[in-house]
Amino acid sequence: MRKKLLFIINPNAGKTAIKDVLFEIIMVFSDAGYEVVTYPTTGPTDAERKVKTDGADYDLIVCAGGDGTLENTVSGYMLMGEKKVPLGYIPCGSTNDFARTVEIPPNKVQAAKDIVNGTPKCLDVGQFEDKYFIYIASFGVFTEVSYNTNQSLKKVMGHSAYVVEGIKDLANVKAYKLEADFDGKVVTGEFIFGMITNSLSVGGFKLRGTKHVVLDDGKFDCLLVRKPANVADVQKILTQVLTNNIEDKDDIFFIAKASKVVIKSEEKIKWTLDGEFGGAHDEVTITNHQKILKLCLDGKYTLDEADIEEGLEKEFSDAENSEEESDESTFADYGDDFEDKWD
Repeated sequence: MRKKLLFIINPNAGKTAIKDVLFEIIMVFSDAGYEVVTYPTTGPTDAERKVKTDGADYDLIVCAGGDGTLENTVSGYMLMGEKKVPLGYIPCGSTNDFARTVEIPPNKVQAAKDIVNGTPKCLDVGQFEDKYFIYIASFGVFTEVSYNTNQSLKKVMGHSAYVVEGIKDLANVKAYKLEADFDGKVVTGEFIFGMITNSLSVGGFKLRGTKHVVLDDGKFDCLLVRKPANVADVQKILTQVLTNNIEDKDDIFFIAKASKVVIKSEEKIKWTLDGEFGGAHDEVTITNHQKILKLCLDGKYTLDEADIEEGLEKEFSDAENSEEESDESTFADYGDDFEDKWD
C-alpha cells in the first residue's frame, strides 16, 4: 500500500513560480512510493487549517512557499494533535531565511529529493501567545520591513528590497519602553529592536549577532538593541551587527539565551512572526517547544552550530560581495536623515 503525502503549495510565493517544475517534483514523490495529494493555498491561513484538520491522515506533509507559508504550515502542525508526521519544506520565497539556516537548497527539485531521501531531524518551535513560529519573533526597526515592503518589489529585488526599506526605518527610528524577562533575568529600558530567534538569517541578512544558534537545544537566542542617543550610536549599531562583533557588555546591546521570554511594554508593539505580521501587543509570553518538529533534511546535515555557521558563511559572503556596491549607495542615500534626526 502506497504512503500518502500532502503537498501544500503557495502558487504566489517568491520571484519564480513553482509551476515550471511542479510535475518533476510530484514525480520525485511518486517514485519514492507516495500517493500525492496537492493542495494550492488561496488565503493566508489555508495551510494551517488544512494541516490541523487533515494532517494526521498522511504519512508526510510537504509545503512549498516562502517563510510565511512554512510558518502557517507549522502552526497547523502544532495544532493537529498528538500524531506528528514528518514535515518537508521546499523554499519558494524571496528570502527563505529558514531554508538558509538548515541548508535546504534553492533548487526545488533537489529540495524534494532531499526530503524523501533525508532524515527527520527534531527541531524546536516557538510559541508566541496562541500562535507559533519556526525561526523568529521580532519587533522594532527592520522588523516591519518584511510585511511593509511591497510584494512586487520583493519579487523583483529580493534581498535589496529589504535593504532599502530597512534604512528608511532607521531614519525614523522609534523606541519602546519595556521590561523583558529572559528565564528570570530581567532587563528594562527603551529599545528600538528585539528578536527572539532560532535562525542566523532574517530578511535575507545574516544575523551575525546570534553567534551560537542551535536548533534543538530548547533555547532561543535573544537580542535587544537600546535606543541610540546620537548618530555615532546608530553607526555603532550598524557596524557591530554587520561585522558580528556584538557583545553583551556593550550598553547598547543585551544578549541572552532563554526558553521562556515575557515582554511587557507601555504601549502596544507590532510584532512579526517568521516575516509575517504577528499582531500588536503590550504583553507577550514566548515559549520554546524543544524538538517537537520532525523536519526532513538532507541526511548529511546536522543541527550543531558549527554546521550552521559553515553553511551560511559561504552563501552570505558571496551575496554580500555581489551586493556590496548597491548596499553602500543605499546607506549613503539616507545618511542625511540620520544627521537631521539628532542634530
